Amino acid sequence: MEPTAAIPRHVAIVMDGNGRWAKKRFMPRFFGHKQGVDALVKIVLACADRGIEYLTVFAFSSENWKRPSEEVSGLMGLVLVAVAKYLGKLANDGVRIQIIGDRSQVSDKLRAAWEQAESSTRHNTRITLSVAFNYGGRWDVVQACQKAIREGVPADQLDEARLSQYMALSHAPDPDLFIRTGGEVRISNFLLWQAAYAELVFTDCLWPEFGEAELDAALAEYARRDRRFARSAAS
Repeated sequence: MEPTAAIPRHVAIVMDGNGRWAKKRFMPRFFGHKQGVDALVKIVLACADRGIEYLTVFAFSSENWKRPSEEVSGLMGLVLVAVAKYLGKLANDGVRIQIIGDRSQVSDKLRAAWEQAESSTRHNTRITLSVAFNYGGRWDVVQACQKAIREGVPADQLDEARLSQYMALSHAPDPDLFIRTGGEVRISNFLLWQAAYAELVFTDCLWPEFGEAELDAALAEYARRDRRFARSAAS
């Protein structure tokens, strides 16, 4: 599919429903997360095929540490497995990978895997995949303010444009389309700053079942929207 004005430049996705997908099949939650990784790889390439330049996904929120320790440990291990399994394919398909979030709480091994993914794909330009891990929208605003303060930015010079330079997604434009799977209708502290004017699309589809047809349905809904960017209907 060739890029058109109706195709968003940047899509953000809350990948919800992995656990429920597994539960419906009487399987441990880990298998749902594993299936979710496979779904993500397919969607990354589907987005690239449709001319989408940026895809940002919510993989692990700063609140997810409250989950059972066995599930958290499994998720950390799954990241390492996913990097080993899919990094070469994504790199060869022109995907640039960026990790956004607080890296201070994860293991050295996990940080090293992230750095490998970023460095080995840094020259790719087909699509940028930003993975939000140990991320929260409020954390993002706070850390951006802290960076600005450390760099000595005067208060009267800290406007929206300047602060945006310190946000975790400073390498990407703001999302045009925000999708949440799994039937929940909330944004759950994801990209609070960046999604201010994004079009929101919620679907009951559980993330492991979200494929090209569901992506195209969300894109069709986006194409029908009249994006006003806070303008009134009469403007």
